[in-house]
Amino acid sequence: MSTALTSPRAAALARVFRVVAIAEACSWIGLLIGMAFKYLVVFDDVGVRVFGPIHGALFVAYVVVALVTARVFRWSAVTTVLALLASIPPAATIWFERRAVRRGELG
Repeated sequence: MSTALTSPRAAALARVFRVVAIAEACSWIGLLIGMAFKYLVVFDDVGVRVFGPIHGALFVAYVVVALVTARVFRWSAVTTVLALLASIPPAATIWFERRAVRRGELG
């Protein structure tokens, strides 16, 4: 195993990836709840106004962190594309993070 994969910086990057993946999924769920309230319950967009920008920022953060993580941990192109595609369906980033841990792709 390469020293880049066992260094404290790589371990910190793996933790950051996990945190951002979980936060992105939670913000997706929050945005969906906000949209449900906007269109089905109270017809007020406060939930979307709150969770929209949060989710947008976390989405961008996830994509950037996923690309950096892919480079540091030398993910294959398939794994990298899968990580990026996981940002689209709600909560799929949690699934991908768990998959990466199971397969040893996060060190």
